[in-house]
Amino acid sequence: MPETTAGTTAGTAVGTAIDPLTAPPSEQDGDLRARLVAAGVELVTREGVHALGLREIARHAGVSHGAPRRHFPTHRELLAAVARQGFGRLTDSLAGADALAVTTGGDARTRIEALARAYLGFAAANPGMFELMFRHDLLEGSGSELRRTTMPLFLTFVGLVAEVHPWCDDPTAATAALWANLHGLAQLRASGSLRLATGSDGLDSLLRTSLDAHLGPSAR
Repeated sequence: MPETTAGTTAGTAVGTAIDPLTAPPSEQDGDLRARLVAAGVELVTREGVHALGLREIARHAGVSHGAPRRHFPTHRELLAAVARQGFGRLTDSLAGADALAVTTGGDARTRIEALARAYLGFAAANPGMFELMFRHDLLEGSGSELRRTTMPLFLTFVGLVAEVHPWCDDPTAATAALWANLHGLAQLRASGSLRLATGSDGLDSLLRTSLDAHLGPSAR
């Protein structure tokens, strides 16, 4: 049998390594993108943002460290794809909370409170993913994609705030201020700072105070 050189068809047939950047897509790697994103989701859920190195994600997905470049030219694009999974889950959580509030006859303020509780609950249950989702220093360059995912969430809040405060000149700014307050509560609890300041991780009283400050006192 004549000898074959690496890179020829015969060489490939007996197991010569294929360059993942130049080889044509194959049936075996058709799910590579999904595997990489799933590996990133599992790592950030289990170990946090610090575990999301490109090599670690590739290793966890069971592929070579160069393989991610088939679908993600940069590390940040892969991290953004992982973050979009988090926003999808947050969307589902908020939609469920809002639907329940509507079903039980909740007005706009009641719906805002339900959404706020769901937001804080998601942050507590998914600390690693929650951190990644808002680390735009890590996701830089993928903002337009993430914006398409996140803006509907924000606009839902804007519409409800405008309903509570129909005289408000800038409901977008009012909503951003409320969101910043909620996000701050989530981060302070995650870092342990809230317990140091108040002696508790409980947010019920703080949430009511925040909503009263931004929306006016509710009838209780």
